[in-house]
Amino acid sequence: MNEESRLRTIKEKVEKNLEDVPEGRLRIGKSQGCVQYYHCKNDGEHNGVYLSKKEKNLVRRLAQKTYDEKILKCVEKRISQIGRILKDYQDDEIEKIYLKEHMQRRKLIVPVEMTFQQRLDKWLSESYVGKEFNDASPVILTNKGMRVRSKSEKIMADYFDSMGINYKYECPLKLNQYTIIYPDFTFLSPVSGEKVYWEHQGMMDNPEYARKAVKKIELYENNGIFSGENLILTFETSISVINMNIVKELVEKYLVCSTTN
Repeated sequence: MNEESRLRTIKEKVEKNLEDVPEGRLRIGKSQGCVQYYHCKNDGEHNGVYLSKKEKNLVRRLAQKTYDEKILKCVEKRISQIGRILKDYQDDEIEKIYLKEHMQRRKLIVPVEMTFQQRLDKWLSESYVGKEFNDASPVILTNKGMRVRSKSEKIMADYFDSMGINYKYECPLKLNQYTIIYPDFTFLSPVSGEKVYWEHQGMMDNPEYARKAVKKIELYENNGIFSGENLILTFETSISVINMNIVKELVEKYLVCSTTN
């Protein structure tokens, strides 16, 4: 959750708290070493009416009211400030300064951060050993000649290639000291700047396959990789085949930067 969303959630919570509150404010005093509470009903009132122990609930509500009012004032101020900043903010503005330099000048500059393209090129240049194929497995090749395990994966890979979306197929992912898994596709997302993993579960009406698929998803989750964040999940059965409209929507959401559309 980003900071603006967090503040808006807090704002909604305190606004709800303030919908039904007692009038006035709480004054806390001390007499002979004992804390005493007073209810000041009017703005100009200083002393207020003494509240007994029986009115502890009113004391708490008045204290909560003052606290919530302070929180509301604070979050409204910060939300307003964030709004003004976002109007003039672009998360790739540092990268753009470098990219707007003349090509010959860029050769002389060491950017403070690698551009996304530089990071992508570096990542793509890193070799890896994918998961081995079984001798009995059918040979299914993408239009670019890459071997995949299913016709659906071929359809997806061909679509990624046609869109110019770079990926690694079954690139090993080390989750911990003892566990290595092979995501179907791994991307370096221009949207988040981070790695995104795509798992296509193609035989979910097969109980044994489904059991292993769920176990693999749990492995991701236990290692901080969650669907809707850095994990994309698509599913298929013998009756319900891959829906390319959904694939395209997921690509637009996670793998295509809006500034490049």
